[in-house]
Amino acid sequence: MFDNLEVLQMSQAMARHAGARQAIAARNLAHADTPGYKARDLVAFPQLVLQQQAQFGLRATRDSHLSGARAEGAAAPVEDPGAISDPNGNSISLETEMLRAVDIRRQHDKALAVYRASLNILRSSLGRQ
Repeated sequence: MFDNLEVLQMSQAMARHAGARQAIAARNLAHADTPGYKARDLVAFPQLVLQQQAQFGLRATRDSHLSGARAEGAAAPVEDPGAISDPNGNSISLETEMLRAVDIRRQHDKALAVYRASLNILRSSLGRQ
C-alpha cells in the first residue's frame, strides 16, 4: 500500500530538479569571466511535468484510478533566452545568478516541506507521533 506514493516521488523529483538547477547555476558563476559562455538553466519544474504529461498522456493504473505520468528529475540545460551578452559574448550576470540561487533554494525547501508533511501524515495515520 505504501510502496508507491506519488507525493513522495514527486517531492523527491522536485528536490533532484532543484539540485540539478543549483549545479548549473554554480557552473554559470564559475564561467562568469569566460568569453563566449552563455548562461544556462533548466526548465521550471511545473513546466517540466506538464511537458512530460503532454508527451506521454494520461494512463489508468488501475480501474478506480487515473494517474498522469510523473517527472523523474531534471531535463537537459537550455540557454537562458533573456540573458544579454557582454561585448566578449558572455551572458552571465552575477545579480541574475544570485537571484536564481535564491529561487532554487526556495524550490528545494518547498520539496523538503512537502516530503516532511507527507511523512507526518503517514505517521499520524499509523497512530505514531
